[in-house]
Amino acid sequence: MEAKEPFSAQQLGLVPDMGRTAFVRYGVMDKTDKFSAPEDGVQVGHDVVVRTPRGVEWGRVVLVKDAEGEQDKTAGEVLRRAAGADYDKYLDIVERQEIEELKFCKNLIRQHKLAMKLVRVEHLFGGSKIIFYFLAEGRVDFRQLVKDLAKEYRTRIEMRQIGVRDEARLMGQIGPCGNELCCRTFLNSLKPVPMKLAKDQKSTLDPAKISGTCGRLKCCLKYEEELYRELKKNLPRRGAKVLTADGEGMVVNYDIISQLVEVEMPDGSRVKLPATEVAVQSDQ
Repeated sequence: MEAKEPFSAQQLGLVPDMGRTAFVRYGVMDKTDKFSAPEDGVQVGHDVVVRTPRGVEWGRVVLVKDAEGEQDKTAGEVLRRAAGADYDKYLDIVERQEIEELKFCKNLIRQHKLAMKLVRVEHLFGGSKIIFYFLAEGRVDFRQLVKDLAKEYRTRIEMRQIGVRDEARLMGQIGPCGNELCCRTFLNSLKPVPMKLAKDQKSTLDPAKISGTCGRLKCCLKYEEELYRELKKNLPRRGAKVLTADGEGMVVNYDIISQLVEVEMPDGSRVKLPATEVAVQSDQ
């Protein structure tokens, strides 16, 4: 009688099979999510075919690590590493199908006289859906447009209205800093940037210098907000009476980063001093 291999601890349920988690960048919005992955064969930099809540899509692995158990929620699974036939299909989608779909939809928009600007088409790798991204000032009745598109391509059609920040994410490449746009690399959500941040950081208010590719305030203004807030706590407010080595004066300005305080003396002269060399009078 042939001897049988003993059951493993995983098969007996004594040790959970943790598996692997792959962080995959996918979709035209370059979203990055966690996916369950095979134990081996998937490495950083590999092109992969993944199953997402939207369907079967093309992506690239940016990080691989051990899964963290049941609480390590994923967006889907890595179906396989991309092979030759997958590359042929992917290239056909991005170099032919999406271009033709973009032209066809633009013609329909003109025919229906719709007040919308078509920005990008995303044809999912599995073919289950085609997404059309557009800009518009208000709501657009595109029901007939969707019917015409569904009749032509015989698949699910989704019209997605986006803002100018999303347009930059879809179409932009390199920012004024010389690096790839943040919205295309690591920002999963695009939130408004208030003008207050530019004022607090003493940035120039020239729109050409503080605006990104999208025409809105640069997202990077948010990155140092917390640091500016902390440093500002060390500085006296404008109008505060302070004591210096040369006598009493009044704070008229300050520089958050250099931690310098500009003080107006009784004779009208102004001096810039380190914040550590001025003391706010206790009677304020």
